[in-house]
Amino acid sequence: MSISLLLDSNVYTWVIIPILIFLARIIDVTIGTIRVIFISKGYKFLAPILGFFEILVWLSAIRQILMNLSNIACFIAYAAGFSVGTFVGIQIEEKLSIGKVLVRIITRKNSNALIEKLKSLKQIVTTIDGEGPEGNVKIIFTVIKKLDMKKIKGVIKKFNPQAFYSIEDIRFTSGRSFSENKININKLRVFGYLRKGK
Repeated sequence: MSISLLLDSNVYTWVIIPILIFLARIIDVTIGTIRVIFISKGYKFLAPILGFFEILVWLSAIRQILMNLSNIACFIAYAAGFSVGTFVGIQIEEKLSIGKVLVRIITRKNSNALIEKLKSLKQIVTTIDGEGPEGNVKIIFTVIKKLDMKKIKGVIKKFNPQAFYSIEDIRFTSGRSFSENKININKLRVFGYLRKGK
């Protein structure tokens, strides 16, 4: 089959073009997802470069859509590519493990072993005495590389499996005082407010 016959065939219209749109959409949405993540992390020079290629690929996909407005397969491919591209972009970001995160651990159990283990892993720890719904608690803060998140989760589950912990993305950190010094607060009501006179 010659090139001209292929271009005029139903196979090209209903199969090849939708597949190309689907692949292009995966690429541009994947790049776009990573670009947004880079913006949130403060990569102000890399994000615009990704944006250039994202729009370039998107224009190629939308051009084919406009040329085939009567082809429902193209619309389905476009939407499916968006969904898959979003998923792929998130997966790539998780593999890259860019930036730092704040880990906040709240525990009623004696946390000395957990704190010492975190320190042995070269993590700088800050602790606060607090008060929760069921009594006194210890609040532990540490800023870690996102790459180390899985390892730190394992440490928490091993030394204090009942502990409540949350993980928050951090765009920027400066200095080391927060991490090195133990905050001198006698009582902190967890999920509430500072109690005067405590």
